[in-house]
Amino acid sequence: MLVFILRRLFNAAFVMLAVAFLAFAIFRVAGDPVEMMANEQMTQADRDALRERMGLNDPMLVQYGRFVANAASGDFGMSWRNGQEVLGLIGERFPATMELVLVATFLSLAIGLPLGVLTAIGRGRWYAEALQLVSIIGVSLPSFVVGILLILVFSVTLGIAPAFGRGEVVDWGWWSTGFLTHSGRAALLLPSIALALYQITLVMRLVRAEMLEVMRSDFVKFARARGVPRHRIWFLHALRNCLMPVITMTAMNVGSLIAFALITETVFQWPGMGLLFIQAVTFLDFPVMSAYLVIISFIFVALNTAVDIAYAVIDPRLRETK
Repeated sequence: MLVFILRRLFNAAFVMLAVAFLAFAIFRVAGDPVEMMANEQMTQADRDALRERMGLNDPMLVQYGRFVANAASGDFGMSWRNGQEVLGLIGERFPATMELVLVATFLSLAIGLPLGVLTAIGRGRWYAEALQLVSIIGVSLPSFVVGILLILVFSVTLGIAPAFGRGEVVDWGWWSTGFLTHSGRAALLLPSIALALYQITLVMRLVRAEMLEVMRSDFVKFARARGVPRHRIWFLHALRNCLMPVITMTAMNVGSLIAFALITETVFQWPGMGLLFIQAVTFLDFPVMSAYLVIISFIFVALNTAVDIAYAVIDPRLRETK
């Protein structure tokens, strides 16, 4: 088991080194950072001094090693756009993104699980087929289209939810939350639904497929023969045996939600990491772009590694095959 864990951690470290190289290459491909940071008043001597201070005269391998060491310690440099520390900027936006992702994850489970059970036990009936059709539409619609439609219906037409912003927030140390204010909860509603819609359809279709498989198993047939009530069979016995793949998919999709929340955040002007990344791309703020790439990749790799180790703990056979 120890060898398996060490192998997984080594693979994770190798992936992060590759991601760090891609993030580092952004600086090299983009051009000379000094020219991007320089203003009209800077002389050539000032530019040379700045280049020396930033270590740009060092060999490429030395610069890459310095970048990896700084990134490992959380030092991603200064933002070229506003002169603030990149890690501080991301730390300010991180709570907004995490709250959006957590609410979207909760909605995907709270809505997707019962809908999946309903479409499985009602297979062939009109409402199950209607939900299947709606799920196909939910998978097919891009998130920015869903966001625009939600704004058009609930903000512009009905006027019951704000169209943009995060509302009033309360600071708990470095963490800011909108859960404790009415405007914060109202502002969270539409973007979380837009972000969760795709995940809801995935959970529903996965639960349906697993439920149909479990309902054909012998222990369900024996439970029916013993006269166990149908609702106990559906929700206590069958659904419990469907939760493992759902939990795994949900854990894996948390990283995807964080990464792809940038579209939803842009549509709703949600002040999270995704909107910060879009602004960095607009203004060619490469330190912020590189930091975002490294942090999101770290979340993906950490979740994948944790799931692999958890699987190996549950099923010892996987330790030998992976």
